[in-house]
Parts: sequence; structure tokens; C-alpha cells
Amino acid sequence: MTIVTKTVKFDAAHVLTNHQGLCKNLHGHTYRVDISVAAALCSPDDMVIDFKDLKRIATEKICDLFDHAFIYNRASAGECEIAAVVEKHGMRTVALDFRSTAENLARHFFNMLKPSIPALHSVKVWETADSSAEYLQS
Repeated sequence: MTIVTKTVKFDAAHVLTNHQGLCKNLHGHTYRVDISVAAALCSPDDMVIDFKDLKRIATEKICDLFDHAFIYNRASAGECEIAAVVEKHGMRTVALDFRSTAENLARHFFNMLKPSIPALHSVKVWETADSSAEYLQS
């Protein structure tokens, strides 16, 4: 089995309502997303996936939507209030049906990408240079 990985980045803001630490405050990250695809190569001429194609898909499905947006949980009244103000001033938002933790974003991005990348192996979301969450299909 050979695994190849492409990394894309985007900047976004979020808040973790009801969190006991500092992340209960509005803050932002430069998210790094590692997208890994796996395949058994049959010959030396095989490719798992063209990196250019992988970057295009990741950019269309993730970066074009999430870059420089306020990511919020539509089940949180407080986050919806913040999103309403952001939208009122013509700024970008992305509404989710879950808390915007790295773990949940990794799973969400995996599910967003899987229809376009059948051999998708995993998605890892980095919130900081030393903090990440990875989702692998079981």
C-alpha cells in the first residue's frame, strides 16, 4: 500500500461555546489540512493520484468555502448571534451542525472529500503547529 498526502491551508475564526478553556473566546487559526490517499501500486508507472488533482479537489471542497470565514455551530444561540453580525457586515460564515473542533472538522472534511476521492485514506486537521486531529475511515 502506498499513501500520498497533499496539504492545503486556510484561515478561519471560530468559538467553542461552553468550553472551559480559552477557546470559549472568539479566535482564529491558520488551519492546515493533510489529505491522504492510499492505493496498491501495480507497476512502477502507477500513481496513487495526481497531486494537482488532489489540490484542486481540496481547494474546491474545503478552502474555497472555509477560507477567511467564521465557522459556527448552528445549534448554539451565541454562535448564531455572532454569525448574524458577521453576515450583516458582508463577511463570510460557514454554518455547521456540530461544534467546530479539530476532530469534528477532520471527520466533516473526510466526508466532504470521499465522493470525489474514492481512495481517500485519512484527513488530518492541524489547528496549530503542534495540535492536530486525524480521521480515518474504519
